Amino acid sequence: MQRDFYFPFETTDAYQLSRSCNRRVNTLRFPAGRSHLKNQAIRAADSMVLNLAEGWERGPGDAAKNHFRIAKGSAAETFAVIDLIDGPEELKTDLRRVGAMLAQLAR
Repeated sequence: MQRDFYFPFETTDAYQLSRSCNRRVNTLRFPAGRSHLKNQAIRAADSMVLNLAEGWERGPGDAAKNHFRIAKGSAAETFAVIDLIDGPEELKTDLRRVGAMLAQLAR
């Protein structure tokens, strides 16, 4: 009998919400002449998700906390780009929530 495998972080609210934010960032339309911000937002949103996953898998300790701090910074960076282009308030609210969750994980 084969069991399905999953990474523990996949079931966390922080990962689920950060992944959702990432997907929404990837589908946003950016104003003309702001392609540099689109690129920045996509890279920051990717970093948010990737560092959360890596931090979770490193287990307790300073290395994990460092990855959570990096992910939190990436969430803030993503938020700032979305704010600069007057992006959707719901996305900004969700990014704030992700930031709060990551702050808890980084303690």
